[in-house]
Amino acid sequence: MMPASLAANLCRLLAGPVLAVVLGLAPALVRANGERAGDFDYFVLSLSWSPTWCALEGDARNSPQCTEDKDFGWVLHGLWPQYEEGYPAYCPSSKRPPSRSMTGEMADIMGAPGVAWHQWKKHGTCVGVEARDYYGLMRLAYGKINRPQVLRDLGRDVRLPASVVEEAFLEANPGLKRDQITITCRSGRIQEARICLDMELKPRRCGDDVIRDCRAKDALLDRIR
Repeated sequence: MMPASLAANLCRLLAGPVLAVVLGLAPALVRANGERAGDFDYFVLSLSWSPTWCALEGDARNSPQCTEDKDFGWVLHGLWPQYEEGYPAYCPSSKRPPSRSMTGEMADIMGAPGVAWHQWKKHGTCVGVEARDYYGLMRLAYGKINRPQVLRDLGRDVRLPASVVEEAFLEANPGLKRDQITITCRSGRIQEARICLDMELKPRRCGDDVIRDCRAKDALLDRIR
């Protein structure tokens, strides 16, 4: 059962009612489906570089996230419950699914409402809180990490080592350590920045399976649209 101190921390973070989260020692699983809600060790905050997603997927889907009037940079992909190795997913939950208005309210930091719905279904159900509280945690975690302005100001497509993106995050977030963040790539492009957070949403060391930095020396960073 989760120590009372952790429950208190989550309650304090949300400044709301007591959250019914039950945490215990979970087995190490590379991938999981249908685990018990509330069984996890830490969070991974996943920030997606929107121009990359739009180039690889969003444009083909005519996603509202990728229209010319949007200027998304690092959008919130998700806040994922994580084991020290592996993660739970699609947990059975008695919590009411989020309403359309709830998912719509998350579009300002997630790009599109559909992302918020999918994150609840796959990851939020495993946290063990109500949908609105999960979205509150997501927004709070997103606000705690500074997104490097220098990457928004480039004004053109550039190729650069993925390590430069990590350096930019470290500079923008004093106290953040290299083993608390990882940069991922996809199809030769900068894809995501993933920051590991404890139950107080403070940076902590990532599990060994999460620390898989992209080692590309010339990854494409598409410009902000």
